[in-house]
Amino acid sequence: MNLLFVADAIEHFKIYKDTTFAMMREAQRRGHRLAVCEPAHLHWQRGGKVMARVRDITLTGDASHWFTASEPREAALAEFDAVLMRKDPPFDSEYFYSTHLLEQAEREGARVFNKPRALRDHPEKLAILEFPQFIGPTLVTREAQDIRRFHTEHRDIILKPLDGMGGMGIFRVGPDALNLGSIIETLNRDGSQSVMVQKFLPEIADGDKRVLIIGGQPVPYCLARIPQGTEVRGNLAAGGLGVARALTLRDREIAEALGPVLHARGLLLAGVDVIGDCVTEINVTSPTCFQEIFDQTGCDVAALFIDALEAALAQKTSG
Repeated sequence: MNLLFVADAIEHFKIYKDTTFAMMREAQRRGHRLAVCEPAHLHWQRGGKVMARVRDITLTGDASHWFTASEPREAALAEFDAVLMRKDPPFDSEYFYSTHLLEQAEREGARVFNKPRALRDHPEKLAILEFPQFIGPTLVTREAQDIRRFHTEHRDIILKPLDGMGGMGIFRVGPDALNLGSIIETLNRDGSQSVMVQKFLPEIADGDKRVLIIGGQPVPYCLARIPQGTEVRGNLAAGGLGVARALTLRDREIAEALGPVLHARGLLLAGVDVIGDCVTEINVTSPTCFQEIFDQTGCDVAALFIDALEAALAQKTSG
């Protein structure tokens, strides 16, 4: 297969932990060809197809110089067997526009994973609203008085922006309501921006679990991201410790309920965040943790993903 990865600049990859790199390595091991571009390199003009300025790359196996690349060339996305959208959040306007270009490429015959429409339809904080049976007490609002009422009811709450990533902008407010007004002003920007508010789940002390779903099926191990010191956030980007664990019965129940629904919508890969028994986010843009799980358990998540990708392409071809 000839694969195009749409991602952040590969020169900045931290290959010891990067999931996109793990996908590339497994794909090359199987003999598939690799090319890369950034979202800024996508373009379209009437009368033509969605094009990109791409570089063909080969992985070297040398950690210090881990790839060689061709000179950039123009290529239609429809020429590739699969296009993998792996741009990291935030999901800003330019990301949104990229999904429209990728959807046009689909109309021209490209196969894009995850499906561009599904990326737009599943904002990572708000996607949980569809599955209330699996989430804790949650509020989405712009109104300060709504947040204050929620705090009065639940006493210990988490507030976060809808467009945050890596734990950015997350606040905890306890029973004393210390700084609640200032936090609301910071996040809702005088009522112009929506905020998600959730009851604090003390089970975070045991980790914020990333449960991966590939091709509608749960990966048997998750990565529990455990807050360190006085930090309330378990995100690895915020200093959390990643510990791989076998899925619990509840983790599996959640994954088996959500997996087929998400897969049917074109989400080949999703990362469901679970604290205790509750889903807190559904990550679809560029879910991670492949390498951490493999390093600690030997479960080759990248191989499971490429298996699913190959099966999806074979199904389309035979269909």
